[in-house]
Amino acid sequence: MGMKTLLLNPPSFENFDGGASSRYQATREITSFWYPVWLAYPAGLIEKSRLLDAPSHGVSPEKTVTIAKDYDFVVIFTSTPGFKSDTRLAEMMKTVKPDLKIALVGPHVTIRPEESLAASRAVDFVARKEFDYSIAEFARGKKIEEIAGISFREDDRIIHNPDRPLLEDLDGLPFAVEIYKRDLDITRYNIPYLHYPYVSFYTSRGCPALCTFCLWPQTMSGHRWRTRSAANVVAEVKRCLELFPEAKEIFFDDDTFTWQKSRVLELCKEWKPLKFTWSCNSRVNTDYETLKALKEAGCRLLIVGFESGDPEILRNIKKGATVEQALRFMKDCRSLGITVHGDFQVGHPGETHETIERTIRFAMQLDPETMQVSMSHPYPGTDFYNYLEKCGYLTTAEMTDELGHQLPNIQYPGLTRKEIVEAVEDFYARYYFRPRIVFRIVRRALFDSVERGRLYREAKEFFRLRARRKGFVKTS
Repeated sequence: MGMKTLLLNPPSFENFDGGASSRYQATREITSFWYPVWLAYPAGLIEKSRLLDAPSHGVSPEKTVTIAKDYDFVVIFTSTPGFKSDTRLAEMMKTVKPDLKIALVGPHVTIRPEESLAASRAVDFVARKEFDYSIAEFARGKKIEEIAGISFREDDRIIHNPDRPLLEDLDGLPFAVEIYKRDLDITRYNIPYLHYPYVSFYTSRGCPALCTFCLWPQTMSGHRWRTRSAANVVAEVKRCLELFPEAKEIFFDDDTFTWQKSRVLELCKEWKPLKFTWSCNSRVNTDYETLKALKEAGCRLLIVGFESGDPEILRNIKKGATVEQALRFMKDCRSLGITVHGDFQVGHPGETHETIERTIRFAMQLDPETMQVSMSHPYPGTDFYNYLEKCGYLTTAEMTDELGHQLPNIQYPGLTRKEIVEAVEDFYARYYFRPRIVFRIVRRALFDSVERGRLYREAKEFFRLRARRKGFVKTS
């Protein structure tokens, strides 16, 4: 018969995007939620299942425990900042229903399976790396000792089953959008720079880039790029358009538009007649011909990790991109009418007051429509984390405050935690409080009532967080 299974993106901090697909596991400056796409695939593989995304749907820990009582098996997608909260939640569930089986999945338990199991007896096992079929096999009744990619407790010993090979047949996975329609409310998902409401899913897995800080390829999906067939992707796009006619945009949340030009051009050719609006990630080495094909196929916006304006830092983080490429890329996007959201970071190896200033000036020179500045966060399992640990630059401080907002847990010679927070605030202020940027934002609000309401809410949240960070700086 199989086990009745709850796939859970758990509640922790208010408005915390816990990592079920988000790049940075944190409560952002402005409330933002990505879809829990990693959990959607096993949810589609298991007959009696439900995907519960507690943070975006406002489900409290207490309500989650009540819901879990109706299930035989709960799968919790955990993260490094949310791990303590998630194990407490597992213990609450076991107290109410002692025979409930609970598994943890995600990058944190992939890298630290033994430590994760030792943290709480409420956790029955962890599924490492790509867990789609590991979870489905357990739910269907397969013996735990026979499931690849599982670590579990046997008496007082921790048993690590052999690693599961990377998933090759991505076409064999169910459509994530079918699970969204069944279990989620798309009006609960908002990313400030995407049209609302939006829908998001993957067209590939893995990333050949070697960025030292990037969590997913170094922990979950690997560096080897694997793709869905063009026909399979097109079929899900069509299904998405059928299921969610109210969606204003589809976001492809992977790196499929970077690594193989022929594939990109094939997808664009198939999508062009569908006449839908979409966005995706991109790298600055994308050439003009590819960008032109994206635009003609309906691409509105690209999310681009510029990260830094300092050439040495770009080399330190193995970004595989240059300042010159970024400037050429932005010129091409402007000429084609493609909007760009730029991501920048403060706190990578080699960071100084001078490199931060260089990056702020670089961001203003690039002038993307919107941008985000993150404190560089070292997650276990990444080269960035290993470097900081080796050099003694990791602090014992938490990587989030009590509400889940980012705080630095690194400190360099000549650059303190306090100064990293100050730099992020200075970056935002100097970028967004320029007269023409203010005019750009006001113009959007004047001609779109929905956008006006959203911008008002976002402004309140942004200034509230700025006040909190200024408080941190004063007391540090």
